[in-house]
Order: sequence, then C-alpha cells, then structure tokens
Amino acid sequence: MYRASRSVLADIASEGTTYAQRGDALNGVKLLMSFEFVFNLHVVKGIMAITDGLCQALQLKTQDVVNAMHLVSTTKTLLQNLRNDGWVSLWSNVRQFCEIYDVAIPDMNAPYFDVLKSIRRQSRQKDIVTMEHHYRVDIFFAAIDRQLQELNTRFSERATELLILSSALNPIDGYKSFNIEHICKLARDFYPKDFSDQEKEHLSYELQHYKLDIPIHLELKNLSTLGDLCRGLVTTEKYKLYPLVDRLIRLVLTLPASTAITERDFSAMKIVKTNLRSKMEDNFFRDYLVVYIEKEIAETLSEDSIIDTFYMMKERRAQLK
Repeated sequence: MYRASRSVLADIASEGTTYAQRGDALNGVKLLMSFEFVFNLHVVKGIMAITDGLCQALQLKTQDVVNAMHLVSTTKTLLQNLRNDGWVSLWSNVRQFCEIYDVAIPDMNAPYFDVLKSIRRQSRQKDIVTMEHHYRVDIFFAAIDRQLQELNTRFSERATELLILSSALNPIDGYKSFNIEHICKLARDFYPKDFSDQEKEHLSYELQHYKLDIPIHLELKNLSTLGDLCRGLVTTEKYKLYPLVDRLIRLVLTLPASTAITERDFSAMKIVKTNLRSKMEDNFFRDYLVVYIEKEIAETLSEDSIIDTFYMMKERRAQLK
C-alpha cells in the first residue's frame, strides 16, 4: 500500500493537470519519504493492532459486559507490554522498512532540534535531547500513554469494580467464577434502589440454593454468556425460584459497555433532521428516530399490522385500506 500510494502521488506530481495539484502531490511524496512519517506509521500500526479488537467489540450494538471487561484488561496489559518491551522490535521494523523503500534514517545520537521547543527552552537552558530520545519518549511512549490514559478514563476504578463483580454471575466454564460474596456486594453497592434491605439479606440465602442447583442442571450447566443464562432461567422457569438473582442478571445485562449506541443516535439525528426538516416537532422526530435507528425491527412489521394498530388507538375518518 505504501509503494502504491507513493507511486500514484509521484505520477500526479509529474503529470497533474494544474500547478496546485502537482504541488500538493509533490508535498505528499516528500511527506511519505520522510523518516518521521514512516516512524509514526509504525507506531500507529503497532497500537492499532492491539486496540482493534476492543474497538470492534465496543462498536457492536449489544455487548456482553463481562467479555468487554476482559477485552479492556487484556488491551491495557498488551499496551503496557508494548511500552516496556516494544521499542527494540519497533526500531528494527522501522529500519528494515526504510532500507527497503530508500527512506533516509537520521543519526539517532544527533541532537533533536524543534523550532518551537527551542524558543520555549532558550530562557531555561535545558539539555538538548537526542533524536533517539525524541522518537522513543516524545512519540512512542507518549502515544501509548495517551491510549492508556483514555482507557483508564473510560473504565475507572469503580467501573472496573462493577465489571469484576458482574463476572461472578458469568456461567462460562461451569460457573467457576461464581462468588456469593461478590454478587451480594454487587447488589448492595451498585443497585441499592433496586433491592430492599430485606431482599439484600435474602439474596445470600437464595444464592446458596442457586449454587447447588443451576450449575448441574442439564440445560443450564454448559452456558457461556449472561444472555444465555437469562434465557435459560426463563425457559426452565428457574427464574420463579430465584427471582432476585434473575433480577440482578437482567440489571447487569442492561449495562452499556460503550457509547456506540449513543453516538449512532446522534449521527442519525443529523441525517433525519436536516435544513429541509428543521420544523419537525419533537414527538414526531422522536418516533421517526426510533424507526430509523431500529431498522431491523421495523422491517419485520407489516403495513397491515401498523394500520390495524393505528385504527385501534381511536376512531379514524380516513380509510387506509
């Protein structure tokens, strides 16, 4: 892809139809052939290779919160490992890439000069950093630190605790993560208004029966997700025997693992309410958005069923069918 992009820009730089087009293409070729671009390209590639799985998972419309927790944890660990041990491998790949595509490699022991930074440092007389320090610390470490900071901000200690406690309900591997103390703490600390004091006290006793019953049930012992467990409790009618556990599982399943749905909603608003539809009333706008966003559900509804429901709401003068 790099070779093809550089070749296309070189052709445009020599055969472009206008001076501006040829000039922009020439600047693009110079940028592609610069060492800083190649280095940044490899840094971004290394980080995205680690974070891609988490990004793809969090873009799903529905996401198992326990699986999301594990993805966040592994992503943080891999990013930290890249920061601690990834410099040598990255530098080797960058050198090899530059040799293949004839990109000039600067002397890494030479002092790094930045016009803006040098102006700021004139009065402070700080030691001049080397090229290696600039690329390793100011770019490589800084880029990874920003990613780790973003993950730590989005998944705070309290959010992480919630995810860890929620994993105690996960049925995977024969309910090996089942923990009565963690489940009671989950209900007590994170859902205080959804359970009365009496229900919180009774939950531990209900969990003791649940622990001896559910993991050996033929239809429930080989489940892998909370969603499967919730459906299994309904089909086997075990939810009637363990209503508090069933309620807690449903509450955990409603946790948003990301802001992907909200971001889609805002994107849909920009598409639906345009300049030509700027006078749309809020009620109609809200109903329109529901149909637009939930297209998969809307496609299952027939026109006749919609008309029948419309007639059942109140008497209508117009005949629609």
